[in-house]
Amino acid sequence: MVDISFFIAFFAGLVSFLSPCVLPIVPGFLAYLSGASTSGEGSRVRIFLNSLVFVLGFSVIFALLGVLLNTLLEAVAYDVQIWLARIGGIIIIFFGLYLAGLLHISFLERQHKFAVKKKFANSYVTSFLFGAAFAAGWTPCVGAALGAILGLAATAPGKAFYLLFLYSLGLGLPFLLVGLFVSRSQEFVNRYAGVFSYISKIFGIILIVLGVLVFTQSLNLVANFDFLNNLLLQ
Repeated sequence: MVDISFFIAFFAGLVSFLSPCVLPIVPGFLAYLSGASTSGEGSRVRIFLNSLVFVLGFSVIFALLGVLLNTLLEAVAYDVQIWLARIGGIIIIFFGLYLAGLLHISFLERQHKFAVKKKFANSYVTSFLFGAAFAAGWTPCVGAALGAILGLAATAPGKAFYLLFLYSLGLGLPFLLVGLFVSRSQEFVNRYAGVFSYISKIFGIILIVLGVLVFTQSLNLVANFDFLNNLLLQ
């Protein structure tokens, strides 16, 4: 049986990548990290390898965060876990409202950019550090979806590592695809830029529903698709 929250975590990573202030800058950003142009076979290989190391950088941070949440929260008392579920549900609903465009918060709309001031001679070291900084950075694009997943992870500490891993997988795979097809990615971004904002809004609505289920501790009703069996038996 597959937990539906794992799908949501993976989709949250995709939504973070497709955000209007992340996706348009990705091709040039990856080229900058690798110190290569977007044309030429050798350049494409170099960009892809730097993309891989960049993804590894933020994946390590997310994995450590998942382990930390698991360690800190798994042993707490049952009564505390109930309150964590309620607080987590409110956090998820909050970010869902924001992503759906129903709530505007100036703090989230103000960019808090990550930065690695020194560029090392080895581009892979630079890419890894940029990836780690990217995970630690808080931007309107990444922050809302990641915040919702952190809220979900706080309500289920035993799943925290897997939720953060799947989030990083959803965020990382598109980076690798862009690194692999960097010369064509800008054309794709320009063609479908208008669609990406709708994806964010749809995900926001999904988060609102998820937050209500978490708050009411009803997520187990759909977590393993048991609700489908209930419908079929009626």
